[in-house]
Amino acid sequence: MFFEALSAVRDIGRLQHLASILIRYGFGDIVRRMGLVDFLARTGKVLNWKYAQEQSHLELPERVRRAMEEMGPTFIKFGQILATRVDLFPPEWIEEFEKLHDRVPPLPFKAVRQQLEEDLGLPINEVFKYFEEKPLAGASIAQVHRACLQDGMEVAVKIRRPAIRKTINADLRLLERLAKIAESEIAEMKHYRPRDVIHQFTQSLYRELDLAAECRNAERMAGYFEDDPNIVIPNVYWEWVSERVNIQQYIDGFSSRNFTLMEQAGLDRKKLAVNGTQAVLKMVLVAGLFHADPHPGNILFLPNNRIAFIDFGMVGRLSEIRRQQVVDLLHSMVEQESNSVADVLLEWSGDKLTDTDTLATDIETLIHTYHGVPLKRLNITDILSDLATLLRDHHLSLPPDLTMLFKALITLEGMGRQLDPDFDLASEAAPFLKQVTLDRYKPEVWITKGRRNVVQMVDILSGLPRDLRRLIKAMRTGTLRINIDIIQLEQFGKQVDNAASRLTVGLITASLIIGSSIVMTVKGGPTIMGLPALGLLGFSAAAIGGVWVLLSILKGSRNKNP
Repeated sequence: MFFEALSAVRDIGRLQHLASILIRYGFGDIVRRMGLVDFLARTGKVLNWKYAQEQSHLELPERVRRAMEEMGPTFIKFGQILATRVDLFPPEWIEEFEKLHDRVPPLPFKAVRQQLEEDLGLPINEVFKYFEEKPLAGASIAQVHRACLQDGMEVAVKIRRPAIRKTINADLRLLERLAKIAESEIAEMKHYRPRDVIHQFTQSLYRELDLAAECRNAERMAGYFEDDPNIVIPNVYWEWVSERVNIQQYIDGFSSRNFTLMEQAGLDRKKLAVNGTQAVLKMVLVAGLFHADPHPGNILFLPNNRIAFIDFGMVGRLSEIRRQQVVDLLHSMVEQESNSVADVLLEWSGDKLTDTDTLATDIETLIHTYHGVPLKRLNITDILSDLATLLRDHHLSLPPDLTMLFKALITLEGMGRQLDPDFDLASEAAPFLKQVTLDRYKPEVWITKGRRNVVQMVDILSGLPRDLRRLIKAMRTGTLRINIDIIQLEQFGKQVDNAASRLTVGLITASLIIGSSIVMTVKGGPTIMGLPALGLLGFSAAAIGGVWVLLSILKGSRNKNP
């Protein structure tokens, strides 16, 4: 079992705690199938099965969500990432994952003061005119305090929790191991691609741990909106920024949830919906960098119908190629080109094997469902949800950047309709899509692409003689090697190894039976109940070996037919 190779003994206590939570929420079978019971027993840890299944009356998605809440901050954030995977999970799962809120009681200021002064390089009173020790907000990774610099500028000071990286590293190691075992041992988990999901989550979480990265994202975003008076991005005070602390301009605005205050301030809710939508569409289709967590707490409304975006710890990135693919997908859906839509989806899924004819037929059905519907009655959330269902039905998945985009667009449309019941995301997006399409065919764009292709071709041709010389030399010296990566070769090797083990034990068992039969006919020697002791021991060992082979065969049959 994989866990027997575990070298980080310091993780065992945490592993026991997580396994106990899984047992309590009715996932004891998973704990057994992953080999955790035997592993923890060998390390001296005992699992408490007394309260097993006590939460089994709850629906499965709710049990998973509640278990994640008890497992702690890392798993809460993991659930939030899963909430973006509309391509992997049906709506009832997404709804539960969305209930996971990163609300952790903030630490007392004395617990973070020393670390803050270390990062600032000065005592707090030399940097700030005043500093509010009571946090404005607390989360699993950091907490935010309001303060005022010596020059009178009000700022928000985000401080990373001390020793949080050590805890997260331990949890990520455990998640990675669990994902590997789940993918290899539990057939029904392969569709969810747990290793890919954990990889996405690990990258996202490590970026969020670096508070300086959030400032870089904010500064880059501010550059795209420097000429837009309707959008406010907080300024960054780089002289005080490090990996564990960032200091940005404090924005005092209204939460998008507080409609009463908006009306008292004379804000136009329809105008706010339009300004916010245009800002996000510009992020996605023009900048290729967008706020991946645009919930109401990260969007503030200001006087004169301005909008402030804060907290750029989680952002999505879309390359130029990806943006073109999104435009191609939307264009193909409008033109009812089901085969072109299928090509884009297969490209996103890594050309995974599927029935392309059935896929194209299902896409055509989806397109006809929305064809001819006026833009004002077109619901982007429904379209994306139906597209995600189609992907799940065909066991396809989206790249992580697109799952974040889907989630951001769904959140954006929901917020827009709260502000304005007649809000129409499709109509707002149409001009941007048209402009992006036209920009692709500008002469200067084609000249740039042509120049780039010529340079690449020249590089290939100039390196061709050298590559041919190396190839011929390798062939002459017999050092030419061809690496072939066969899908599921590792699983095939395990099956061969298991078959060889069964065969070996079977041969030993047969030998013990024959040898013991011969010994039973020999007179003399120690006896048990009047029978030769060596013969009885041999038959006992043969019985144990036979039972092992039988159980191994039965287990293999269950794995083949889950």
